[in-house]
Amino acid sequence: MKISPSLFTRSTKDGSPGLEFILPSLVLISLIGLPIVALIWRSFNADIFTHSISESVGNALKLSLITSTFSVTISLLAGTPLAYIQAHWKFHGKALLDLLVDLPVVLPPSVAGIALLLAFGREGLFGTWLNRIGITLPFTTVAVVMAQVFVSAPLLVRSARVGFAAIDPQMEEAAKVEGASNWNVFRLIMLPIAARALLTGVILSWTRALGEFGATLLFAGNLEGKTQTMPLAIYIGFEQGLGIALVLSMILLAVSLLLLILLRRLELQSHH
Repeated sequence: MKISPSLFTRSTKDGSPGLEFILPSLVLISLIGLPIVALIWRSFNADIFTHSISESVGNALKLSLITSTFSVTISLLAGTPLAYIQAHWKFHGKALLDLLVDLPVVLPPSVAGIALLLAFGREGLFGTWLNRIGITLPFTTVAVVMAQVFVSAPLLVRSARVGFAAIDPQMEEAAKVEGASNWNVFRLIMLPIAARALLTGVILSWTRALGEFGATLLFAGNLEGKTQTMPLAIYIGFEQGLGIALVLSMILLAVSLLLLILLRRLELQSHH
C-alpha cells in the first residue's frame, strides 16, 4: 500500500494550524477566558467603589500583603541554601529530601492545613510542647505565615534549584582551586549568576502565598484583621454579597496579571 506524502503535510499552505488544532484550543481558551471576562464585566457593573474603601477590604488587603511578604522572605532566606544543597551536593537520602520539598506543590491545600494543625495545634505532635512554654500558633497571624510558607516555599526552591544546577560546575571548581570557601563561592559567584532564577521563584512563591486559602482556613481560621487574608475575605464576602468579593477578586487579578507579565519578561530576557 502506497501512502501519499500529502498525508504528512501541513493542513494549510501557509503553515498555520488547521481546524483540528484550533477547535480544541478554543474550548480551553473559552474555559479560561470567559470566567475572567465575566469577572471584569460584573465588576464594572457593580458599585465597586463603595466596597473598595470599606474596612474589611482594607484589613484583608493589608494582612495579605504583610503575611505574603514575610512568607516569601522566609522562603528566600531558608530556601536558597536548601536549593543550593540540592543542586550541588550528593548524599544519602537526597532523593527523599527532593521528594519532601516538592510534595507541597501537589498536596491539596486542605491536607496541608490538617497536617499543620496536627503538627502545631494545641494537641498536635509539637504543639503540646510549644504550649508548655507558652507558645500558641493556631488561629494567629503567625499561623497564616506558616501556612503560606508551607505551600509556596517549594516553588521558590524548585526555581532556585534549576538556576543553580544550570551553572557550569567548572566555575565552582576553578574558584575553589583559587582558595575560595564554599560560602564565598555561593555568595560571589553562584548567587549573582542564579539571580534571575531566584527572582522568578520569588514571584511564583509570592503569588502562591497571596492566593493561599485552604491551609490558611484550617490552620489559622478566618478572623478579620488577624487571619482573614484576601482569599478568605472573598469567601466570606461571597456569602454576604458580591461587592467585597468582587473588589478583592479584581485586586488579586490585577496583582497576578502584573506578576505574570514580569515573569514573562524575565523568561524572554533569559533567552536572549
